[in-house]
Amino acid sequence: MSIGNSPEADRPSVGRAIQQARTDAGLTIEEVSTTTRVRIPIVQAIEMDDFSRCGGEVYARGHLRALARAVSLDPEALIARYDAEHGGRPAPTPAAPLFEAERIRPERRRPNWTAAMVAAIVAVVGFVGFTLFSGGKTTGNPVAAGDSADAEKPAPAPSRSAPPAKPAPEPSDGAIAGLPKDKVTIKVTARDGKSWVSAKDANGKLLEDGLLEQGESMTFTDKKRIDLVLGNAGAVQLYVNGKEVKEVGDEGSVERLSYTPGDPQAG
Repeated sequence: MSIGNSPEADRPSVGRAIQQARTDAGLTIEEVSTTTRVRIPIVQAIEMDDFSRCGGEVYARGHLRALARAVSLDPEALIARYDAEHGGRPAPTPAAPLFEAERIRPERRRPNWTAAMVAAIVAVVGFVGFTLFSGGKTTGNPVAAGDSADAEKPAPAPSRSAPPAKPAPEPSDGAIAGLPKDKVTIKVTARDGKSWVSAKDANGKLLEDGLLEQGESMTFTDKKRIDLVLGNAGAVQLYVNGKEVKEVGDEGSVERLSYTPGDPQAG
């Protein structure tokens, strides 16, 4: 079924197009939900052109892409129809200036330790020279030979104490470390926006199914395998067994991933 080339008046709505294509394909809502991992109430609402349960336009577009593929519709044409019915994508806001002039603040003058050190050395050298000059003069009584050992000695220069060593910087926090090698451990963080996350263990047990707000994280562990479904995958930061997965998916896309204790081979 195509919704991109029909006249405007004859085009079905986005939800009606999905429902009609699903019916023509002989699929039930439950079958489409199982294939796309989009929950049944959300599929029902989308077929009624109700996108309020999607959690936002980004998630609505991701669900529409998944449903379009499941019922053999063109995802891009369906998204374009959705944007036309809902006012289109928001215009990008102009970026703020990268650098702004900062108010010049007078710097605090620090003690000039070099000048103080030079002054101290000059004072010590002057004192030693004066002492030697004074000790070389003869008074009315000649100095006996045995008394030469008792001649006045120059005062030792004051020792400079070494400056206190700076404390070593604390080690920065890295990715997940010290993980057991006989298990698979996954950490999901909604770094750049909200994301819907569903996770199951090797036995098909549901570990998590819900919305992850921006800045929140979830960690899953299993001995054999973890099956992961990510909505808005482009906003997710993913660590698998302590290694970051660099390319998880695009913004608004729904990705289905599976990992075992030996994954990934490369971060």
